[in-house]
Amino acid sequence: MAFESLTDKLQNVFKNLRSKGRLTEADVKEAMKEVKRALLEADVNFRVVKSFVKTVTDRAIGQDVLTGLNPGQMVIKIVKEEMESLMGSEMTELVIKQGNEITVFLMAGLQGAGKTTTCAKIAGQLKKKGKKPLLVACDVYRPAAIKQLEVNGAKQGVPVFTMGDKQNPVDIAKASIEHAKENDNNIVILDTAGRLHVDESMMEELQNIKANVDVTQTVLVVDAMTGQDAVNVAKTFEEKVGIDGVILTKLDGDTRGGAALSIRAVTGKPILYVGMGEKLEDLQQFYPDRMTSRILGMGDVFTLIEKAENAVDEEEARKLEQKLRKAEFGFDDFLSQMQQIKKMGGLTDLLSMIPGVGSQLKNVDIDDSAMDSIEAIIYSMTPEERANPNILNPSRKKRIANGAGVKLQDVNKLCKQFEQSRKMMKQMNGMMGKGGRRKGGFNLGGMKLPF
Repeated sequence: MAFESLTDKLQNVFKNLRSKGRLTEADVKEAMKEVKRALLEADVNFRVVKSFVKTVTDRAIGQDVLTGLNPGQMVIKIVKEEMESLMGSEMTELVIKQGNEITVFLMAGLQGAGKTTTCAKIAGQLKKKGKKPLLVACDVYRPAAIKQLEVNGAKQGVPVFTMGDKQNPVDIAKASIEHAKENDNNIVILDTAGRLHVDESMMEELQNIKANVDVTQTVLVVDAMTGQDAVNVAKTFEEKVGIDGVILTKLDGDTRGGAALSIRAVTGKPILYVGMGEKLEDLQQFYPDRMTSRILGMGDVFTLIEKAENAVDEEEARKLEQKLRKAEFGFDDFLSQMQQIKKMGGLTDLLSMIPGVGSQLKNVDIDDSAMDSIEAIIYSMTPEERANPNILNPSRKKRIANGAGVKLQDVNKLCKQFEQSRKMMKQMNGMMGKGGRRKGGFNLGGMKLPF
């Protein structure tokens, strides 16, 4: 889970602050020492940490804080505000030209950062907003780069412009603009070549593309798991080529998070998006305030709501509501809802966005694969059995268990929990107000999941 280690350490600092009815200057300074240590261990840039701690300390030892009604909470509030400021305070959007003008994004980054996949992710997001993106294969050096872009483009329903791997990237970029004009594409995303490390030829190629194509914004893709190396790469690209923003990939696998906290302060450039998974939909707009809340263990309700809105089919939800009112839902309905939950991401990540829940997950074993087992059981049922669970007798359950590759007791457990949920829905039916949706739940491994 992103920032897990940093969050745990900061939570301990805040716990100590809250336990004190009155704070002294010495208390604040001792707490800031712990914050400093936590940030350095999270691989945050040393100069950034030094400046951050000084600013928080200066504000926290002010007379209005130390003599306040709840000084501990006030110090935490200051930490939150300064951390938001460190990451940019406000969300920054990609700049898109108005009307029929073509917007060109030059995507740059080192090899292995996930640049090609990120290009497709961005294209998919812009397509959802009504734009007509065109992906352009300018990486003629990595053998699978062009094919990878074509495959991901097809998944997103976005066309890919390629001239093979024998042409000059500058010529490909120039030709793609003409192609976009002829085919009414108003967004062009140039997937440029990466290298194993920053070198002069790489920088020169990017400079040549920018000299020959009217690039709207240059976006750098960096691997969050490389920590301070990601910050150093961003700084070098800004100095040599000039960048307008950064996309951090693999943030879901980085338990430290130092890059996210350092890049804005070191380069002066905003973080635009963060990659939170390998799926093409796993790209989130970067909101400094939301990320700060997650780092401090305060949850991220807004992102959770957005994930739900994107995953839930409104028509299906209406149909399900009617079935819930009549207690007529079957396993097909449950399967549909479970698949919508899976679209939102792993259960651990989703639960960590709920205020007060994230800190409780540390010692809880949440097995996302449990959903796969339940899917296998339901898929092993006949359509009639899914629609009418009441006909599931012992012989049918045994056949289902064999088909799903699970034990008979797993099928019995699922059926029992499902039946309990149906009974609960029937009891709640009378309490459901007109037009209002009461949310029930289904117990999965001791956890309530929304229908």
